[in-house]
Amino acid sequence: MKLIAAVIRPNKIEELKAALSDIGIQGLTVTEVRGHGRQKGHKEIFRGKEYAVDLLPKVRIELALPDSKVDSVVSAIEKASRTGEVGDGKIFIMNLEDCIRIRTGERGDEAL
Repeated sequence: MKLIAAVIRPNKIEELKAALSDIGIQGLTVTEVRGHGRQKGHKEIFRGKEYAVDLLPKVRIELALPDSKVDSVVSAIEKASRTGEVGDGKIFIMNLEDCIRIRTGERGDEAL
């Protein structure tokens, strides 16, 4: 099992949800986050004063998957989230030791 975490642009979340639904992925967790990488933010003017916006709004999605679905999900995330500009985000793939469905007590792939 793998845990996929991706940090993407907020305006791409609906497109990503549709892409994941198209390949049969139903569950995901979405968190609004702030950060920067190479994009490094930008300058804005508020009430005549310039200030730096260096932590930009992003969305972090997390999905727990069986190993067999990782490649198709990563591909869907890439296609749905790519604009070709700096700041498109990152995808992280981590090993997932176990998963337990609280309601039934199922473990492993059955719990996903």
